[in-house]
Amino acid sequence: MNHTKIRNKISFPKILCSMLGHKIVTTRNVTNHFKEYKCSTCGIEMTNDLNGHKTFLTPELKDINESLISLYKKRHFATL
Repeated sequence: MNHTKIRNKISFPKILCSMLGHKIVTTRNVTNHFKEYKCSTCGIEMTNDLNGHKTFLTPELKDINESLISLYKKRHFATL
């Protein structure tokens, strides 16, 4: 394999996060219990699962979070 191809796949921020850990920042509150997070170093996105642990944000989970936001807003605006 060519050295330039290897260099393109490995990035410095990913190496930093693998050695030192991610610097997680909350990007969006979905509900009081669910949040979306993003690593400020490597840009990986995460969200909470049902047990409260952080998991990688897949397109399916992103759609679920969007649905939760709309249901949460409808419920709270209906009670006001």
